[in-house]
Amino acid sequence: MNKNLLLFGLVALLYIGTGVLQSWNTALAIFNMGLISAIMALGVNIQWGYAGLFNVGIMGFVALGGLATVLVSMPPVGEAWAAGGLRMIAALAMGAATVIAGVLTYKRMPKGRNRSLAVLGIFLVGFILYRMLFDPARDLIEAVNPASTGYLGGMGLPILLAWPLGGLLAAGAAWAIGKTALGLRSDYLAIATLGIAEIIIAVMKNEDWMARGVKNVVGLPRPVPYEVDLQESADFVANATWLGLDPAAASSLWVKLLYAGLFAVVLLVLIWLTQMALNSPWGRMMRAIRDNETAAEAMGKDVTRRHLQIFIIGSAICGMAGAMMTTLDGQLTPGTYQPLRFTFLVWVMVIVGGSGNNWGAVLGGFLIWWLWIQVEPIGGAIMGLLTLPLPEGSGLKSHLLDSVQHIRLLTMGVVLLLVLRFSPRGLIPEK
Repeated sequence: MNKNLLLFGLVALLYIGTGVLQSWNTALAIFNMGLISAIMALGVNIQWGYAGLFNVGIMGFVALGGLATVLVSMPPVGEAWAAGGLRMIAALAMGAATVIAGVLTYKRMPKGRNRSLAVLGIFLVGFILYRMLFDPARDLIEAVNPASTGYLGGMGLPILLAWPLGGLLAAGAAWAIGKTALGLRSDYLAIATLGIAEIIIAVMKNEDWMARGVKNVVGLPRPVPYEVDLQESADFVANATWLGLDPAAASSLWVKLLYAGLFAVVLLVLIWLTQMALNSPWGRMMRAIRDNETAAEAMGKDVTRRHLQIFIIGSAICGMAGAMMTTLDGQLTPGTYQPLRFTFLVWVMVIVGGSGNNWGAVLGGFLIWWLWIQVEPIGGAIMGLLTLPLPEGSGLKSHLLDSVQHIRLLTMGVVLLLVLRFSPRGLIPEK
């Protein structure tokens, strides 16, 4: 326990040092994303640390959480709904009905040629009807003021509701994926989840009617005040002046603190729930399945069902983190979802922190995110000092300074290698 507290204390010193040496605005900005990264790491830790599921599609579930913020909080676009909204709903209903009819036919008809022909015919006719409804509706919706809207909008609800609903959206996708992919071996499961995540991002980029695609949705509602509104408040300005702070800087700090409070509440609730689950009979059962599936099946445990359950829970947490991140950004930008940031980096957090240990995943989230942000400016400063003796215009000096942008990847690789060499179970190993 003392070692764990020391590690958290050292990470806290990194953030405090950032505030003292750079600015508290910078430190809080990194801290807020550290909170969200810790939640993502918790979700992956549940899947890998509890059940041994190798999910490489984290990016897709995070993106679905971001999509939920648009669908929940943005106001509906009345003109778009009038132009093609009902037809779009009919098209989606037709698509869902086709899939359900095909699945039911496959399950209920006896195996043979007739079943294959019936299923093929259902999907063929359903697809044609779906496209007959979908294509005109999409064109009508996307033609409505495409410079600022060109999509249906959302439900106009408080954006905080998007956080749990983002988790539910990701959980629904995880259920659909898990029903087909969890029967695969671990390496095939990784390939399947990675491919499905790329499909999700491709759909978000290309279906403008849903969330404007690569045109992005900006100006998302916020659960905290705007800095401009705070600066126009006489009471806030008076309090900032009394504290010796510039009102502009004080407003930014206050907004970041409010976000940090909201994110911290979610993180603490999730840690409490995951710790309770880990120490329960259910948690012990999941670890037994992870360690020896054959023995668990011999004891009467439904391994596939439990894998699906844990896959849904972990994905839901990642989806909630994605909704929180989009809320913090104030915009949905599908083009920014990259596997390096939203899959590889989260896995590094879990491995470095300690897979199977919730506190380790949280520690890894804060530590790795701080390194991801800070190593480039720190490396640039160090490289600047090292290249001072070289003359201006030197090709070697230019090459070394230009290489600083790659130091993030180098640092992640070095940190991962050091941890795997000297502490292969992570900084806070599973008990």
